[in-house]
Amino acid sequence: MLSSATAERKMPTNSLIHETSPYLLQHAHNPVDWYPWGEEAIKKAQHENKPILLSIGYSACHWCHVMEHESFENEEIAALMNDLFVNIKVDREERPDLDEIYMNAVQMLTGRGGWPLTVFLTPEGKPFYGGTYFPPEDRYGTPGFPKILKAVAQAYRERPSDVTRNVEQLVSALAQLSGLKESRRPFSPDIVAQSASQLAQAYDSEHGGLGRAPKFPNVGVLELFLRHYRASKDERFLQMVVHTLTKMAQGGIYDHLGGGFHRYSVDDKWLVPHFEKMLYDNAQLTRTYAQAFYLTGDLSFKRVVEETVEYLLREMFHAEGGFYSTQDADSEGEEGKFFVWSEAEVMRIMGEEAGQIFCRIYDVSEPGNFEGRNILHPILGLDQAARYFRREPQEIDRLLAEAKRKLFEEREKRVKPFRDEKILTVWNGLMLTGLAEAIRILPERRYLEAAEKTVGFIFSRMVEDGFLLHTYKDGQAKLRGYLDDYAFLALGLLDLYEVTLERSLLKQAIGLSEKMIDEFWDDIDGGFFYTGRSHEKLISRTKPAFDSSIPSGNSSAIQLLLRLYHYTGREEYLKRAERCLRLYYDAMEKQPFGFTHMFSALDFYLAKPKEIVLVGERGDPELKDLVQKIHSLYLPNKTLQLLVPGEPMSLNSPLLEGKTQVNGRPTAYVCHNFTCSPPVTQWDDLKELLEP
Repeated sequence: MLSSATAERKMPTNSLIHETSPYLLQHAHNPVDWYPWGEEAIKKAQHENKPILLSIGYSACHWCHVMEHESFENEEIAALMNDLFVNIKVDREERPDLDEIYMNAVQMLTGRGGWPLTVFLTPEGKPFYGGTYFPPEDRYGTPGFPKILKAVAQAYRERPSDVTRNVEQLVSALAQLSGLKESRRPFSPDIVAQSASQLAQAYDSEHGGLGRAPKFPNVGVLELFLRHYRASKDERFLQMVVHTLTKMAQGGIYDHLGGGFHRYSVDDKWLVPHFEKMLYDNAQLTRTYAQAFYLTGDLSFKRVVEETVEYLLREMFHAEGGFYSTQDADSEGEEGKFFVWSEAEVMRIMGEEAGQIFCRIYDVSEPGNFEGRNILHPILGLDQAARYFRREPQEIDRLLAEAKRKLFEEREKRVKPFRDEKILTVWNGLMLTGLAEAIRILPERRYLEAAEKTVGFIFSRMVEDGFLLHTYKDGQAKLRGYLDDYAFLALGLLDLYEVTLERSLLKQAIGLSEKMIDEFWDDIDGGFFYTGRSHEKLISRTKPAFDSSIPSGNSSAIQLLLRLYHYTGREEYLKRAERCLRLYYDAMEKQPFGFTHMFSALDFYLAKPKEIVLVGERGDPELKDLVQKIHSLYLPNKTLQLLVPGEPMSLNSPLLEGKTQVNGRPTAYVCHNFTCSPPVTQWDDLKELLEP
């Protein structure tokens, strides 16, 4: 029998063993001779005149794990890959630039995309064929992966003219994606309302959300609905958001024991999730639920915010600052195993009486609601349960709280899903925004400390030679940042500034924005490229405009520039933002679903923000009370600054000039659409100025 050390030595090892990405390291012992993206692999392909097999995925991707087990761990398939191709494995979360280019190519070829992404390239890195998941043998009308490998390699050798034609068509189409021209039409004052109404046609009035299964949170749509509600007072748009958020929080997509949201729901009722948890979803949903709480006062929304942030601090926070990326859907080789329960388990832990009540409320039964097990989700409200069991609501509430505590403690003994401990600047920018919103309604010192530590971590560990870096893992930060690293982080700093009024955060946001303009702005056609001037040269330089699971880089950059214009008065910020909006305006009108975050930016531009300047001493209780009351309102279009008497202005903003206190009291000024109000010191007077 081999010793464990001997067995370890006999395991195959490829070039991924030197990487830090958990996803790449998961493939480091495949029999496939994987290379990371880089010069070594490209030169090998060119020297041997072999096509490249590029496989892109991420650590929390269920079907990526399936394809690895079925094909990349299969020695016969691996031998075929090694013989016919130079094989490159990419973590899409580390290299979203590569993912965007080659995902666009596959979508053009096949009409669909997803992960794992499988793309075949020439030795120069140009795509000519691709797809997503391929099974190990012919299945459900899909050819098996070995058959695909042989056919693609044969085409490359024997039909070079066909390959060249495919390459030319794809590269030309990729170039056209960034070839938009500025619209010459004036911005319509009604376009935001029209787009919100158009999107509302897809609303599911029974279960909330848009369309049918699978269902995603679509936070950009929800934000657009809230903005339109505030401007129009059309209750229908608020109710669509409230209904959707309520259904999501009651569904299996929400983790009722540990807090936080899973990626999406595979059914239209929000019951059965794809169980992975992503930082970017939870960061954005924290913000959305907080905004809904401002508007409704619904305490269930506040509870979701608190539980979600507690989950993130408990499971996803690096001790020195920064939040990890993802948690897998799988544990012990089964999707969702960590999260589901049998009726017998619940009854054993809870006892007969409490167990029966909990099982009835949370839809736990012997047959189960998911593959013979149970996904916890409440099907009775507190008052309904109280009537059903003839108990007081407070008693039911206490029982449920105790039940959740016991079940959570029991669940903690299970094998947890794998956690990808990369710290990505872009998603941490979203998290700063989420924390800022949470702090507004839950002024917990721990939340602020986490935000401050995250900012400190990024600027101390993830900046090199004046460039923001994209990813950090195991003490190593690398890869120069992309457009959304800069835009999301700067927006997060602005959001945090408006909560803390700590001026250094505003200065950091301005510095990042200046670097963003230098690196990513297109001087010829306008708009922002995804990769910077100093980035490695790829076959295409894209300008991301369509929203995906996160806002597009250009929509975030526009929001950033518009907000900074109102902070600084610098016309260049406004002009670049206007030019960006004109660049995408015609496309926005045709495809509003892909541009919801850009519509929010356009709403900010058209409505113009309420520019709030407070004058007072930082420690003044009356000032703090005024700030807290401002934070209690839903004001999507605003800027908020503090001017401390006698303190030198670190920002030469014309908005701050000449503003003083009245009778030594904290004083507020509100400017809107080039007109400023007289100073006010009473909350009722200030609130009236902030109304639409």
